Amino acid sequence: MMSLTIAKFLTALVSCATAITLLTLFPMILKVKVRELFLRQNVMELDQEVGMMKIKKEESWHVRMLTQEIRKSLDKHTILYTTLVELSKTLDLHNCAVWMPNEKRGEMNLTHELKASSSQKYRPSIPINDPDVLEIRVSERVMVLRPDSALGSASSGESAESGAVAAIRMPMLQASNFKGGTPQLVDTHYAILVLVLPIANSGGWSHHELEIVEVVADQVAVALSHAAVLEESQLMREKLGEQNRALQQAKKNAMMASQARHSVQKVMSHGMRGPMHTILGLLSMFQENLSFEQSIIVDTMAKTSYVLCTLINDVMEMSAKDNGRFLLEMKPFELHSMIKEAACLAKCLCMYKGFSFEIDVQSSLPNQVIGDEKRTFQVLLHMIGYLLSTYNGGGTVIFRAISESGSDGPDDRLQGMWRTGIPDEYICIKFEFEISEASSYPGGLVALTHDDGRRHDNDEIKRGLSFSICKKIVRMMQGNIWISMNPVDFAESMTLVLRFQIVSSTGRAIYPLGNTLEQPNSNSQFSGLRVIVADDDNVNRTVTSKLLEKLGCQVTAVSSGFECLSALTAAENSFQLLFWISTCRKWMGLKWQ
Repeated sequence: MMSLTIAKFLTALVSCATAITLLTLFPMILKVKVRELFLRQNVMELDQEVGMMKIKKEESWHVRMLTQEIRKSLDKHTILYTTLVELSKTLDLHNCAVWMPNEKRGEMNLTHELKASSSQKYRPSIPINDPDVLEIRVSERVMVLRPDSALGSASSGESAESGAVAAIRMPMLQASNFKGGTPQLVDTHYAILVLVLPIANSGGWSHHELEIVEVVADQVAVALSHAAVLEESQLMREKLGEQNRALQQAKKNAMMASQARHSVQKVMSHGMRGPMHTILGLLSMFQENLSFEQSIIVDTMAKTSYVLCTLINDVMEMSAKDNGRFLLEMKPFELHSMIKEAACLAKCLCMYKGFSFEIDVQSSLPNQVIGDEKRTFQVLLHMIGYLLSTYNGGGTVIFRAISESGSDGPDDRLQGMWRTGIPDEYICIKFEFEISEASSYPGGLVALTHDDGRRHDNDEIKRGLSFSICKKIVRMMQGNIWISMNPVDFAESMTLVLRFQIVSSTGRAIYPLGNTLEQPNSNSQFSGLRVIVADDDNVNRTVTSKLLEKLGCQVTAVSSGFECLSALTAAENSFQLLFWISTCRKWMGLKWQ
């Protein structure tokens, strides 16, 4: 009994102790429960974050995959079709389409579609002022279209029923958009990407799917911009290549034309200078045993030949240099002799054309002057030829050569500027050819009906190219030339004013004078010189041989290269001089040792 009482007592003590300890145990239990709730909430948040990370990772993986597929091509159409296919695979789309504005920007045309409708013969179009189109163009985010949207219905393909439809704007940048500003500051072209979910997907578009669409749209815009830049650069490269080929062809044509011109000039030079040199050689052979009248005629013919040679040389030099300029040959000459030769030739031409001829030369003109004798003579010949070509005979030609002191030309002011400042060692001489009607010709002057000397409505004279060249030559010699007209507008006279330097008595010893044709006929230094002349032209060969014989040379003439070689090898005594004057191709293969 005692033991039972003790047990009960101890039990009561334990119960009391337990009741006392419960006061501190309950807060601890509550604390543990609160801790457990916090841990459960943290685990749930971690699960959500892990899920979001997985979604982000999946999105990034899809974006990388789509970007790689899009960047594989540089063609605009291939990029767009790849985008449609890959987005459809990734997002499990019902259809995907791309809309672009037309050239007039009045409508949006369906240009690319994943599942094209076979029943539609033509591509559908939507007005560009459609509310959905306007809203998409001004927005940079993905927009979920209304169920009754015309853009969404036209992008659904053959199926009449479809799920949610989303659309986003894609910039279509070009290379010109990156010149002078950023793409945000210039007027760029846009396309609209429309994505249609299947009807089974009743949940609509999720947030991460919309993010994928936005990122992919940006990547597509970058790829299209890159493709546009490369396309335009390729077009520019092809255009530059075509221009380069055209320039190369033009250069080749220019070189061929230059070579052809040089060949023509060479042939013309050989064809014109050769006969003139032959004529000069023949004239030099006629200098002996001539009367005074014959000597004047021969000297005039020689002077005319020299003038013609000078004219040919000027034409060749002007054609070769392409600048229309040539150098003057300023040297002393006998003015009286030149006037006499010009008058002799003018008289011959006048008699041939049926004109009488008179000459009026001032006796006080100096004889020894410095100037370009050949070109002065050339201008005088042009003057008489020009006047005679205007009329058909029946008058008198008067040739005057006087010292110029007044001013009666068309450029009196210009002439007076240098005439007033002429020192004593210079003289101005006026040469004039005038045609007047003579009483011995009852029919009077007969004018030709061409425009060489006629006055036109603009009060200018159509003088032709030859007069322009002569006027250019005269101005280079610091002179002037003009034409005077008669009342019926025909050339009546031509006047030439030139300035010459007078050769003083001290300067005559410095400047050698005399005609080149009046040189001595022989020279003791050439006496007995053995010379071989090789030329394929009979006249040139004969003239050259005669000139060398007049100098006292022993001449052997041959007409071909083989004859020349035979003469050189068969000669007992070697030749001391070889004249080789030929341009024949058959001579080019010979090598002279």
